Amino acid sequence: MAIRNIVTIDDPVLRKKSRPVVNFDEKLWTLLDDMKETLKKADGAGLAAVQVGILRRAVIVDVGDGKPLELINPEIVETSGEQEGQEGCLSLPGEWGVVRRPEFVRVRAQNRKGQWCMYKGEGLKARCFCHEIDHLDGIVFTDRAKRMLTDEELRRLNKEE
Repeated sequence: MAIRNIVTIDDPVLRKKSRPVVNFDEKLWTLLDDMKETLKKADGAGLAAVQVGILRRAVIVDVGDGKPLELINPEIVETSGEQEGQEGCLSLPGEWGVVRRPEFVRVRAQNRKGQWCMYKGEGLKARCFCHEIDHLDGIVFTDRAKRMLTDEELRRLNKEE
């Protein structure tokens, strides 16, 4: 396993649409393992393959509630409710905004062996599912942000936590 470089917003790859994964092989497994290590080192909650420069529909979500989820060719099949909260991104370090997302999300995705599975998430996990799947379509959170947070607001929020 290896730590991969996370591309930042100035890289045009982040605005491209990722292609479906068709080969469920060692190359994919290495990518997924590397993405997990990269996400862990970066202390994030989610990472899309495009964020490490690979235009494939694969994401890792790890909100600290157990084992990281590997979602291959994910698609949102159900949403409900609404949440509005602070959101950031490993590809936009230091940038935070207020983003409205569904409170509940159900996702259909393949696992590393190509089998279709259903995943559900509420709260932070739902937010991560939406955020990472957006990345696969060339969308970053600033496109959805109601507003960006100022440095002063960030300092105040961090003190409150």
